This record gives sequence, C-alpha cells and structure tokens, in this order.
Amino acid sequence: EVYFKNLSKQKQKEVMEKNGNNHKLRVCVATCNRADYSKLAPIMFGIKAEPQFFELDVVVLGSHLIDDYGNTYRMIEQDDFDIHTRLHTIVRGEDEAAMVESVGLALVKLPDVLNRLKPDIMIVHGDRFDALALATSAALMNIRILHIEGGEVSGTIDDSIRHAITKLAHYHVCCTRSAEQHLIAMCEDHDRILLAGCPSYDKLLSAKNKDYMSIISMWLGEDVKTRDYIVALQHPVTTDIKHSIKMFELTLDALISFNKRTLVLFPNVDAGDKEMVRVMRKKGIEHHPNFRAVKHVPFDQFIQLVAHAGCMIGNSSCGVREVGAFGTPVINLGTRQTGRETGENVLHVRDADTQDKILHALQLQFGKQYPCSKIYGDGNAVPRILKFLKSIDLKEPLQKKFCFPPVKDNISQDIDHILETQSALAVDLGGTNLRVAIVSMKGEIVKKYTQLNPKTYEDRLALILKMCVEAASEAVNVNCRILGVGISTGGRVNPREGVVLHSTKLIQEWSSVDLRTPISDALHLPVWVDNDGNCAALAERKFGHGKGIENFVTLITGTGIGGGIVHQHELIHGSSFCAAELGHIVVSLDGPECLCGSQGCIEAYASGIALQREAKKLHDDDLLLVEGMSMKEEEIVSAAHLIQAAKLGNTKAESILRTAGTALGLGVVNILHTVNPSLVILSGVLANHYVNAVKDVINRQALSSVKTVDVVVSNLADPALLGAASLVLDYTTRRIY
Repeated sequence: EVYFKNLSKQKQKEVMEKNGNNHKLRVCVATCNRADYSKLAPIMFGIKAEPQFFELDVVVLGSHLIDDYGNTYRMIEQDDFDIHTRLHTIVRGEDEAAMVESVGLALVKLPDVLNRLKPDIMIVHGDRFDALALATSAALMNIRILHIEGGEVSGTIDDSIRHAITKLAHYHVCCTRSAEQHLIAMCEDHDRILLAGCPSYDKLLSAKNKDYMSIISMWLGEDVKTRDYIVALQHPVTTDIKHSIKMFELTLDALISFNKRTLVLFPNVDAGDKEMVRVMRKKGIEHHPNFRAVKHVPFDQFIQLVAHAGCMIGNSSCGVREVGAFGTPVINLGTRQTGRETGENVLHVRDADTQDKILHALQLQFGKQYPCSKIYGDGNAVPRILKFLKSIDLKEPLQKKFCFPPVKDNISQDIDHILETQSALAVDLGGTNLRVAIVSMKGEIVKKYTQLNPKTYEDRLALILKMCVEAASEAVNVNCRILGVGISTGGRVNPREGVVLHSTKLIQEWSSVDLRTPISDALHLPVWVDNDGNCAALAERKFGHGKGIENFVTLITGTGIGGGIVHQHELIHGSSFCAAELGHIVVSLDGPECLCGSQGCIEAYASGIALQREAKKLHDDDLLLVEGMSMKEEEIVSAAHLIQAAKLGNTKAESILRTAGTALGLGVVNILHTVNPSLVILSGVLANHYVNAVKDVINRQALSSVKTVDVVVSNLADPALLGAASLVLDYTTRRIY
C-alpha cells in the first residue's frame, strides 16, 4: 500500500515537472442547467480548494440564465464562484428546431470565450444539447475535454448526444462499472477512463442527517410530515413529444386522485416543455391545495426533500440515480431512463398509458423504505477526479487514440488512477466471536476484524455498526469499493426482510431483530442477511467445490450442525425460511436430547457441543485420559480432547466418534434420498474426522442410485465470511435491468 502511494506521488511529481513546475492546470468548467451543476459543483469546490495545482474559470450558459427556469446562475454565485462568462444561448421555441438553433447559437458564441480563456482542459457533463455544443467547440479548438458521466445508457436523444460527446472527449470520468465497460466497448483508451462514481454522491451521502423539517415546511407547508409527501419531476421526451405530454397529464390526474401533498418541479428546457407547463396550468396545479409548483429548488434543499419523501415520481435521471442513495421509493415513468442501472427502490412503469397504472404504482411504492444503494458512487468521487486531473500530461499528443477490438480481457486502469477492487463487507455472528472482513470479488479476505460477541442486543448491534464503519473507511485506503454488506448469523432468518426471526441458544437476545435497516442507514449500503448454513453453501457455490454444480448440499460440522441446499443453482430457503436445518434431522427416536428440545437429532450426536458433553462424561469417570495425554487442572474439557484420546487408542472415545460419524452419515443418506444432490460438501472443524465415516454409511445404507454421490471436505478457510460476502457479490454483479 505504501509502495503504491509513493508511486502515485512520484508520478504526479513527474507530471508537474513535465508540465513546468510553475504551471497550474487551467480548468474551464461550463455549466448549462441546474441538473449538471449539482454534479459539477463538488468538482469545482475541489478545484478551488487546491489553488497550488489549478486555476478555475466558470462559464454559465443555457437555462441557468432564463427567468422561466429560476435564474439558477444565482446559486453558483451563492456558492462563491466567480462567473467568468455568461452566454445567452437558448432560442425560445416549442419544437425540435429550437434546440438545434440553441446549439448553433452556442457554437457561434463559444469560440470567442475559449480564445480569451485558453483553458488547458474543459470539463463537460452529461448528455444535454448545450453540452454537445461545448464539446464540439473545445474539440475543434484543440482543447482537451474531460467528460463526466459518459458510457451510461438511457432513452431518448440523450443517448446519442452522450455518446457523441464521448467520441469528442479526451478523458472520461464514469460512475459505474457498466459505464466503464461501455466506454471500452466504444474503443476509448483504457488509460484515460476513470471509474470515480458520481460527484453528487459526495454531497448526498453526508446530507441525510442534516436539519430537514424546516426545508420540508418551507416548500410543502407546516403540516407536512416526513414520508407523507411526493416529489414529482417529469421532462418531455424529445423523440416522442406528443406521448410524453399525454403521460404527464395522466401523471397529474393520478397525483390528484392519490390526494397527497406533492411538490412539482418545472421540466427542463426541451422541445415540449412549454406544453407541459400549460398542462399544469390547465389542471390548476399551481393553485391546488395539495400541490406546490416550483421552477427550481436549490440542490442542498432538493436532496433533503427527496431523502425524506414518501415517493418520487417522474422520468428524471435524478430518480434512478441520486435518490437511490436514500432508499426513497421511485416510480420511473416511460422510456426516458430505459437502460439506466437502478437500485431496488425503483419501480418502472414503461407503458404509462393509463391513469390507473400510475395510481396503482403510487399505491405500491408510497411510504416504503428500501436499502440505500451506492450503484452510482461511494462518496469519494471528487478526490479521485482531482488526482486524475493532476496526472494529465499536457505534453502528450492531443490527438485521441482509439483502442479498436479485440478488447483486452483484463479491463483495468493504471494504479495511479486509483484502481479499486469490487468488494463486500462480510459479517459473521458466531456464538463466541463477531467478525467483519473486507472480501474481494475473487474471495480474498483483504482485511479482517475480530471482537468477542457481546451478550446483549444493544451492545452487539452497536459493535457491528462500529466495526462496519471502521472497515468501510479502511476500504478506501486499500483500494476496495464496497458494494454492500452481507451478514451470516445463526438461527432462522428472513432474507427478504433482513430480519433474524429466531436465534440459536448460542446467541442470546437475537430474535425478531431487523439487521438490514440500521446498518443500511448508517453505511448507505444495501444489506443482505442469511443463516450461517446457507451462507456456507453460497461460499461453496461461488468459491469452492460447488462452483458450477447444479445440485449440492453443504453440511457444517462445528459447535452445532447446519447446512445449506443448492438446487438448480439456487439456494433453497423454504416457505418459512426453515429449509436446510440439517442438524435437526432425527436419526434415532430415543437418542440424546438436542438443544432444540427434540431427541436423536444429528446435532445431539455429532456437533462439537455433543462431543464435548461425551468427553466430560468420560473425564468425570476418569476414562478420558490415556498415555500420551495430559490436562492442566483449570483446562476445560473439549471435543478436541475426545478426538486426541481416540487417536491415542482410547476405545471408548473411538466408539463415541464412530457413533457420531454414523449419525451424521445417516442424516446424509436421508438428504440423498430427499433432494438427490450430486455432491455433498462437509465443512467445519470436524469435517476431516467425519468424511470417511459418512462415506461408509452411504455405501451400507443408501439406495444404489445415490451411492455414487461425491463426498468431499471443503477447501475454504473461512466459509462463513466468504458466504456472507457472496450474498453481496452474487446479487450486485448479476442484476440486469
């Protein structure tokens, strides 16, 4: 880690020397509207904070300067940025021609500005027609372009504009791994692509805990409570204006019927926007007691409003991108955002062609709370972007290079651009210890933390949060991008809700516990929870013997006996989340009592607790120790002593282990006859002691058609943590929208 940091500093030093020691990078940031300023402002603040490296020039154009859209240039001034140039570039009109004329007007005015500023690099954001004019002007004037949010996919003409800007840009900052892959597929130079995350997330992820009630009251009224109002933001779709106007009309009708206080923001400057405003006025939205219609809300206040809303509805990219950071329910209408990556908080209504469809979506989504999503960023985008800017060598040739197919299999950036490994936070709640680890996509445990598991619910939850926060902070230092949190715990778990329903007796005060909500709220990350046996099966499926196997069973042999069943590549949970409680298969009607209250369970014979019980009986009767064994007076008798005694020829210890192995083998035979897996994996500290006994019982007791099953010992060093990580890594990397 120290080596890579020093290497990075050395490269920055070399770049500064190449560019001239006294030369500061002159950066021009051009902003066209309220939406792109929310993404550019964090970068601008970062540039302004490092005057020893950068000079900042701000150019304002587009709808910022139009009164109908709130004169939003004022918020730039309020943020204490000096605006170098204001360009009036919007041609008033209500059709596509007005957008074309606006691009033409910007192209006429921009050359003079760029000639005066002479920037080393221009930062352009997104996919608006104004941004296309900026990128075209800069490219033709041999000015380097850094494009923010390239590679993403959505509906309408925005897709074409975004990709056109990508081809003009020299450097790219993208927000998601998929966007990075798209840029590479578009033949952009791998070394000039930075996966940084969305800059607005740097502000979003620290915003939710600020005072928000005064903001809600100011925009929606004194009587409005959190989670009891709606934010609506809908724009015209320029490739189908008529349909988008109709959809907006249906949306307003549904909102009126739904009868909740609603904040409606005016649409973007696009063909069709005036008609949408006329629809609002025709329906009396500006004077309706349940509605507040506004041209603009400052970004700091807007994020507080969406963070605490009962729902957001419309077709704005903000809904599918930024709002996921808060877990606020979103209804995405129409095709404007088709192809965007979204969190589970987004409900799509692609064909929003009736009021009833939209109303039903409101009924489904309003008031829900989803896990926070960090698909588009982790709050550390700006430091990465600034480092990326410092690494630019102005003496390199300006002409772009394209990397035509075949594309390299190993798609990565230079380490100096902060290469990050997709990783998970894994939590293992055992009877004795509480462990948290950073686990990479390849199953490498990058960092591990261990503490004694507290005895009370309050202390345990507080320690989990503390350890997770520390691990998440450390992840940045070890170049790991945390995708989510996976938790492995004993007992019966509802993985859909992230709730521990009933705990084992080994973990006290651990029933009816919601783990997902407090951890997701604290870390702004999605959280998955499952039973430790199921997690062991997931670990085998992703990293162990179960990889690529359609049907297999994992048995954990440790303090207790547990397991997981994978059928047709999917984990089986059962109707009440009680599937694969393999330790409680009864193999004898009059066997020893189990901790579950029954008799004759596998766990009562073969678990570490059962072996310890039998070892104590032998020790109390002075029948445990044999020649070659010794115990200190204060030493606690354990299963390990029983195993050691058996190895040294203690016939009674051997008999106990033989009975335990037979009980486990009979349980496995029952499993084979029930689900017919092709593989049985024994995991845990006792697995090596039982594997031969299990195979012998299968040969004696099983039907001939299942005797060929493979029985193997797991080769995973830490299946509990790897399984918890698999909850995250499997879900976040296989979702397709």
